[in-house]
Amino acid sequence: MLKRETKWMCLTMLVVILLLAVAGCRGGAEPGNPGDNGQGASPSEEIQEPQTSSPADEDGTPPPSGSTDNKGEEGNLPEDGTDEAVTELLNSMTVKEKIGQLVLVGIEGTTMDDTSRRLLKDYHVGGFIFFKDNIENAQQSVDLLNELKKANAVNPVPLWLSIDEEGGRVTRFPDEYVKLPSSGKIGRSDDLTLTKQVGGLIAQKVSGVGINMVFAPVLDIDSNPDNPVIGDRSFGTTAEAVSTQGIASMKGIQENGVVPVVKHFPGHGDTSVDSHLGLPVVDHDLKRLHELELAPFQQAIDEGADVVMVAHLLMKSIDPDTPSSYSKPVINDLLREEMGFKGVVITDDMTMGAISGSTDVGEASVKSVVAGSNMILIGHEYALEEAVIQALTEAAHSGVIPEEMLNDRVRATLELKHKYQLSDEPLKAPDVKSLNQETKAVLDQLK
Repeated sequence: MLKRETKWMCLTMLVVILLLAVAGCRGGAEPGNPGDNGQGASPSEEIQEPQTSSPADEDGTPPPSGSTDNKGEEGNLPEDGTDEAVTELLNSMTVKEKIGQLVLVGIEGTTMDDTSRRLLKDYHVGGFIFFKDNIENAQQSVDLLNELKKANAVNPVPLWLSIDEEGGRVTRFPDEYVKLPSSGKIGRSDDLTLTKQVGGLIAQKVSGVGINMVFAPVLDIDSNPDNPVIGDRSFGTTAEAVSTQGIASMKGIQENGVVPVVKHFPGHGDTSVDSHLGLPVVDHDLKRLHELELAPFQQAIDEGADVVMVAHLLMKSIDPDTPSSYSKPVINDLLREEMGFKGVVITDDMTMGAISGSTDVGEASVKSVVAGSNMILIGHEYALEEAVIQALTEAAHSGVIPEEMLNDRVRATLELKHKYQLSDEPLKAPDVKSLNQETKAVLDQLK
């Protein structure tokens, strides 16, 4: 359940008591009527050569993302109870605590240092992203995440603990883990069952050390052979292939209790610039974008995507002046209004060259929240992380980010943490041997 444990459990008990009282007044449900029980990560990463469930409903498949079909698991409140619990928590939070939920930050080293401790104690950050230099082995990873969760006890909301883990050349895990295949290799198999299995293995791999959010799957289409950052990170060269394969992967991750983040909206496939270094420009008109680049994202939204990552791209036909990661026409008008996305929006890493090379990162982060983002990803440099938090704080106090907007942005994050029942409870080291055996069995199917 969503922790802080005491707060959520007390609220849950209150709602259950009220519901029982109402049910008693009604005299119970009619026979046969069960009653109402409803309710970085970046385009181009450190490159490595590839080496070779959560509770389900009656048909064995958990409710899709965004579903309110909670089936009585402890801490899963009915719809009204969920709203009430989140509202109660939101109303109890200070402005500083709310600002903290707007940011996801990186950490230096393999143990918690004084700065990361201060980010939790003084700034109440909503979560962390981990890179390869944070992870030595399974036991060290569990120890680090447990240490961060313990330090987060001063805060009312559990942490996002996130990572890029796509398979293939984008992996953060050490050699004790058997490497998963690239999305391109999986896509060429044209086996949706296998794709979903691999998504499940990604979720098991990351959740074994305590990670609850993964920046995958990639929904970019491999439509430009000169693209320096996508290539075999994509499931294929057509909108149909990327849509079907990407959604199968997304479902596999969701059904194993980890939050998938689909990326890189509005589509990084047909670019020739690495956004770590500069700002890619996409010249296609809206008709082409809807037919190709946007199609996998629209399908994922329709199938219950929880989180969309917005890339650092200049989409000239949508907003010729502002990078997508802080463009209102892209985030609010296109993604939310036109495409109907109601979930959480997170930026790509704001320390990438496309932004930090030419723009004040704090200013861009404020603009992104105003444009419709719920979370700002700042993966590197403690000084930049604190500068972003300071800029967001000043914007909240000055009214640039009004209270209603701040509450709206944070509410979506709290609802998602509640839905996935995030917890700061410590974990034990995972059974890597067993996971490796499962991974090898999947790899055998690709031979």
